[in-house]
Amino acid sequence: MSFLQDLWGFLKHRKKFWLLPVIMILLMFGALIVFAGGSAIAPFIYTLF
Repeated sequence: MSFLQDLWGFLKHRKKFWLLPVIMILLMFGALIVFAGGSAIAPFIYTLF
């Protein structure tokens, strides 16, 4: 939890709020790959990349 607090402090102090959507999209793609890695939709996910 301290990592998220440090990240928020960095974004707030440096006024880098434009990084927040980039981080969220990267996290969503990572979660999609992890959760779909062992399923039947994995071949369709990998064709996107």
